[in-house]
Amino acid sequence: MNLKEKIIEKLLFACSLLTILTTLGIIVVLLYESILFFKEVPIFDFLTDTEWTPLFEQKRFGILPLISGTLLTSLIAIVVAVPVGLTIAVYLNEYANQKLTVAIKPVLEILAAVPTVVYGFFALTFVTPLLQKLIPGLAGFNALSPGIVMGIMIIPYISSLSEDALRAVPKSLREAAYGMGSTRLQTAFKVMIPAAFSGIAVSVILAISRAIGETMIVAIAAGQQPRLTFNPMVPIETITTYIVQVSLGDVPHDSLEYRTIFAAGITLFILTFILNNISFWVKSKFQEKYE
Repeated sequence: MNLKEKIIEKLLFACSLLTILTTLGIIVVLLYESILFFKEVPIFDFLTDTEWTPLFEQKRFGILPLISGTLLTSLIAIVVAVPVGLTIAVYLNEYANQKLTVAIKPVLEILAAVPTVVYGFFALTFVTPLLQKLIPGLAGFNALSPGIVMGIMIIPYISSLSEDALRAVPKSLREAAYGMGSTRLQTAFKVMIPAAFSGIAVSVILAISRAIGETMIVAIAAGQQPRLTFNPMVPIETITTYIVQVSLGDVPHDSLEYRTIFAAGITLFILTFILNNISFWVKSKFQEKYE
């Protein structure tokens, strides 16, 4: 190995080490501040109380309203993004010609490049008034509008990764299906999608993680009212929205109210950590290997 290769190897190792140390640093900070928080607030109350009012005079520290708001908006986003994203992936893989695929994919990637604050104002000023014409009882701030826009935002994640997974399936499977007399639709849904299931499932799980961690769209359009509900027509608050609210600087550092953002943050970290591990498990469990 010459000197140039050794330098490159050391640089790659340093980059890997920096990533690991950054992750460990985040975990240590979250754990340290969260432990201080849980010395004052029982973890049982944190996990079971149905009210979250740490900034009020009558303080309650139940994380359930924030979790329900986070899961509600993420569920709406997935309901929007999965069928649309998967349909686009199947169309690009089975029906579109090469020129059309080359033209459509960059357009989809533009959706992923739009700043989330723009999506937030789009949800508040366009989608919500439009939905209010269809649903008269819909509140000005609600979970439905940001959930739909988050779904639009994560469509490129699902369509692009799923299309890559479909493209990785050997052509021999498709040709065998056609040889048996299958139509394009039958080949897509009975051969290609089952063969690429692990990749498609991973793309959906990663999109869920992206939706759970989204901040600006829900901060602008969902309202900041923590409530334990699965009604998409009323204002809610997500974990990320609360963290933004407290991080604006009005709450003194080292106070119990300040440490609530670390307790909320480690809850969010655990949720995304579980989802990421599920994606690795799905990939290893259902991945098809072809020769």
